[in-house]
Amino acid sequence: MIARFKDLCMDAADPHALGGFWAHLLDGDLVDTGDGDTRIDPRAARSSAESIWVNRVPEPRTGRTRVHLDLRLADSGPQGLSAAGARLVREPDTEIDWWVLADPEGNQFCAFARRGDARPGVFRLVVESADPVAQARWWAGVTGGTVETAEDGRASVSGAAGFPWERWVFDPVPERKRVKNRVHWDVELTGPDVTALISAGATLLREPDERVGWWVLADPEGNEFCAFRPRPTT
Repeated sequence: MIARFKDLCMDAADPHALGGFWAHLLDGDLVDTGDGDTRIDPRAARSSAESIWVNRVPEPRTGRTRVHLDLRLADSGPQGLSAAGARLVREPDTEIDWWVLADPEGNQFCAFARRGDARPGVFRLVVESADPVAQARWWAGVTGGTVETAEDGRASVSGAAGFPWERWVFDPVPERKRVKNRVHWDVELTGPDVTALISAGATLLREPDERVGWWVLADPEGNEFCAFRPRPTT
């Protein structure tokens, strides 16, 4: 294991509006970080993720959302999500048995009907991939966990270090990544720097400097992620 999953980050034109929307959906606390960004903190230790950060960026969203969350609904349908400000993109049909919605900034996500005693809320992080099996194996090599594959080409990782949800899913799509992801994840390193990550196949995009104290990298398919030094032990 080279690193552990740390948290999720969303780019936004309006971090307060987008953060408020997701805080409502996830029953979290919205925190104003004082620099124009916001943070969604989980309540009552129901998630092992540190938080979801919503960061202001100048560029508008372009292209499809290649990283998204899958939610289980608390109700029989997505009416509560629509009332909170989500836009319905697609209803269940002969091909899918879930709803596709978009948040106030157009980022799509999926909502599934609750089954049995499954807890409502986020249960998967989904990443569109040209080679899902290779991606799943790479991230399992970085963060640990077990890779499972499906006949439809989908691959997933369960048990990754620090990962707060049930599965980290990599879905096959024909399109290659062309623009910066609006959603990315952070990892916390187990070593002092990113040497092991780069040796494993990550690409270094930015080193720590006077503005940021972390590394920005990309995985083998170009998905951006940030890597932080290990926190001091007490």
